[in-house]
Amino acid sequence: MNYTEQLENLQRRVDDTVDEVRLAAAEDHEQLAARIDKNQNDVQSMLNQGRDRLDQVSSQLDSTWDQVKADASAKMSDVKAKMEQRRKERNAEAATSDAEWAEADAASAIDLATWAADNARLLVLDALDARKYADDLTELAAQHR
Repeated sequence: MNYTEQLENLQRRVDDTVDEVRLAAAEDHEQLAARIDKNQNDVQSMLNQGRDRLDQVSSQLDSTWDQVKADASAKMSDVKAKMEQRRKERNAEAATSDAEWAEADAASAIDLATWAADNARLLVLDALDARKYADDLTELAAQHR
């Protein structure tokens, strides 16, 4: 498995996200709505691809990824519902409260992504170590034959 390539792809996605957030910060509500719709479609497509890959290797994985996918799908639906409700909102105090909740959700998502990156680092290092150890034992066994 090419972990370096996967991590470089992740880095590009993070860089693209930073660029997109910079652009989005200057957009109006309608432009943001269109951007959110596009991103939700992209995430759904990615979840579908992930589901296909999981089906291929499901015997090797536990239910954690299934839960992550379900949580992501539910979060996407929740964001869309909140956005639609927000468009109907005419109360400034309620809109401010909604904005604060959305900002807190965004901060939590960044925290989760940070944890995921840290966890991925640890798991990649563990996988590299496990492969190295297995290779060393295989080599040692071959020497004793």
